Amino acid sequence: MIGLIQRVSEASVTIEGERVAAIASGILLLLGVEKTDDQQKADRLLQRVLNYRIFPDEQGRMNRSLLDQGHELLIVPQFTLPADTRKGNRPGFSKGAAPELGQALFHYFCAAAQHELGVLHCGRFGADMQVGLINDGPVTFWLQQ
Repeated sequence: MIGLIQRVSEASVTIEGERVAAIASGILLLLGVEKTDDQQKADRLLQRVLNYRIFPDEQGRMNRSLLDQGHELLIVPQFTLPADTRKGNRPGFSKGAAPELGQALFHYFCAAAQHELGVLHCGRFGADMQVGLINDGPVTFWLQQ
């Protein structure tokens, strides 16, 4: 399971002209599911996302997590993250999960995140989404389980 996290001052998801999710300060998580992923990997990645220290403390050091700060989380399914880009000019998608597994683990991940945070904002699996964000920093990290 792959999570590309970006510290944002705002982020949103629009589908067919309708804004379906938006956050102020927090983390935008682009979530990619690989064919070998399972709920255990999803749980581990969620804990890393929630506790990853990417927000500044009083000295300006990245020493605070999403949970420490009480910021928001926006999760967007991103099937292209597991793409194999090592060769050629076209990505290969053989590492990606089948749509059924990807959707099941995306929904599992979102439900687990909502249980942890109470409030959650998500994109829609399989939809053509437009994602808007203001990357704060810019701060972006690739997490993989």
